[in-house]
Amino acid sequence: MPKGSPRILITRLSHIGDCVLTLPVLCAIRRKFPDAYIAWAVEKPTDQLLKGHPDLNRLIIIPKNWMGKPLQWASILFRLRRERFDIAIDPQGLTKSAMLGWLSGARNRFGLQGKWARELSPRLNNKLVETQSPHVVDRSLELLSAVDVSDRAVEYRLPLDSASQQRVRSFLDVRQIVRPFVVVNPGASWPSKRWDVDRFAAVVRYLESQHGLQSVVTWAGDEERGMAQGIVHCDDECGFVAPRTSLREYAALCDYASFFIGCDTGPMHIAAAMGTPCIGLYGTTLPTESGAHGPQNIAIQKWHQDGTSRERRKAENVAMMEIMPEDVFAACDQMVARLRSGQLDH
Repeated sequence: MPKGSPRILITRLSHIGDCVLTLPVLCAIRRKFPDAYIAWAVEKPTDQLLKGHPDLNRLIIIPKNWMGKPLQWASILFRLRRERFDIAIDPQGLTKSAMLGWLSGARNRFGLQGKWARELSPRLNNKLVETQSPHVVDRSLELLSAVDVSDRAVEYRLPLDSASQQRVRSFLDVRQIVRPFVVVNPGASWPSKRWDVDRFAAVVRYLESQHGLQSVVTWAGDEERGMAQGIVHCDDECGFVAPRTSLREYAALCDYASFFIGCDTGPMHIAAAMGTPCIGLYGTTLPTESGAHGPQNIAIQKWHQDGTSRERRKAENVAMMEIMPEDVFAACDQMVARLRSGQLDH
C-alpha cells in the first residue's frame, strides 16, 4: 500500500453531480496522504468547479468522446504517462474511466466490483473492491479501503473565488433579495427527472405567502431559462430569475441561500456540497443511491420508476408527476421550522 508521497490519479470524467459526489474521495486521500501528488482526469465543464481545489495538485482535461477519436489517444497517453502515476482510482466504473487508468501506466488500478462495475472496467482495473454502501458517496469512500484510507468523513471543500461571490452579491443587492431566501432549480438532464413548471410556481408562491421567503430560480441553457421565466411569470415579487451563472457563481449563490428545492441533478449536489440543505424530488433515481447526501436533506419520492439507465433516461416523468405541490409545501414547512429554530446554519 502507498506510503510517503504516492502519485495518484482519480478518473471521474463527466456529469457535474457525479464529480461533486466524488470530491469526498479527493479530500479523504489528502487527509491520509498530505504529501501525495493527486491529479484528476475530468471533462469540461466540471473542471470549472475542480480548478483551484485545495486538495488537488493537477487537473487533466480529457476531451469528450475521446474513445471514438483515435487521433487523440496518443496525446492522452503521453500526458498521462509523463505523470508517472503509482495509483489510479476509478470511482466511475465505466470503460472510459478505467481505460484512462490503464493508459496511465499505474501499476495499481483500483476499481469497483459487482453491481457498480460496468462495461470493461473490471478487466481494466486490477484491484477490485466489493462495496456495500448504496450511496455513491459512501461506496466511493469504501473503495479507498484498498489504499488504507479508513476515514469516512464527508468533505467537499468546493473552492469559491471572490469575483464569483461579488457578482452574486451584486445581483442580490440590485434585486433587493435578502436572506433568508430559497434557490429553486427546475431543470434536469433527463426529462424523466423533471417536475412540472406550474407546480414549481405554486411552491414559490407558497414560500412567499406562508413564510415570507423569496425564491431565486436558476437555469442553464435556453430551455431551462424559459422554465424559470414561466415559474416567476405570475408573481415577480416572490420569485426572481437568476442571471446566467458559471458553476462557481452558482455555488456562491447556493452558499448564500437558506435551502434548495429541485430535482436530482448537478445543481442539487453543488448546493449540498456547499452545506445548503436540499429538498430533492426523485422519480427515476433513488435518493439512497444518488440523492443529496446527509441527514439535513429531505427526499420526496412516491415511487421509483425502475429500468435500465437508458430506459429511465428516455422515460416519461410519470413518477415525478405523482409528487404533488402539497408534498413539497410540507417539506418547506419542515425546512422553515428548522431555520427559525436555529437548526439550519444557512
